[in-house]
Amino acid sequence: MYKILKAKDLASNIFLMEVHAPRIAKSCMPGQFIIAKVDEKSERIPLTICDYDRENGTITIVVQKIGAGTEKMGKLKEGDYFRDFTGPLGEPSEFVKEDLSELKNKKILFVGGGLGTAPVYCQVKWLHDNGITPDVVIGAKTKDILILEEEMSAASNLYVATDDGSYGFKGMVTGCIEDLVKNQGKEYDICVTIGPMIMMKFVCLLTKELGIKTVVSMNPIMVDGTGMCGACRLIVDGEVKFACVDGPEFDGHKVDFDQAMKRMQLYKSEEGRALLKLQEGDTHHGGCGNCGGDK
Repeated sequence: MYKILKAKDLASNIFLMEVHAPRIAKSCMPGQFIIAKVDEKSERIPLTICDYDRENGTITIVVQKIGAGTEKMGKLKEGDYFRDFTGPLGEPSEFVKEDLSELKNKKILFVGGGLGTAPVYCQVKWLHDNGITPDVVIGAKTKDILILEEEMSAASNLYVATDDGSYGFKGMVTGCIEDLVKNQGKEYDICVTIGPMIMMKFVCLLTKELGIKTVVSMNPIMVDGTGMCGACRLIVDGEVKFACVDGPEFDGHKVDFDQAMKRMQLYKSEEGRALLKLQEGDTHHGGCGNCGGDK
């Protein structure tokens, strides 16, 4: 059992929880995720880590209510418990594997959209703790659904974009990136973008045009989180990958976003899953040959 030490709302239908999970906190790294389960009968929900505290043994997650499982999770309060809280899973951000002296010479841009701001924060905080202050663009439709602005501002050079212009830059995050590069003379060696699939697609189209290497997190398409369900199968540079076991981060310029988004829609129905299984054969799930999902 994993005790919830803090539970608070961040915006409409978005909430934050701090969970006591010392074994995960001891070894997790930015970019990785956990799988949470409210009780024995609940669905498994993969969530990218927003923050961690090794000394206090805590993991922070940010969740959006989008279905029965997350609605049930949202009813938990401080002092309640998760039945399961498993991790860390997935591959860490490539930053944590780099030489710090070389990393400090890089000009880094992060772009977070909606709930994607939470996993962006984990990486930004790690960089800041290691003496690196990146630029960050976070976007939302309106000001009242922005999250983690104060925390992000303390760890980065923050730029905010709202679709309706109610706060910060008026327009989408792509417009803000163009403004930074073309009007303010900013230069970047690498961009990390996390958020809705459509947002990541258009950020990648822009950064490819601008010549900026870009990393994306494909956490939004994960369901089971172990490679067995086949939900997060995607094509990267012409090869089959699974976000949960091969990622969740990939070279954004090599991800086939159109295929991934179309597949995500099909996967939502039983008929769609049956069609995908027929079309994809051995690579529908378990195609990696390691997870046993094809047995």
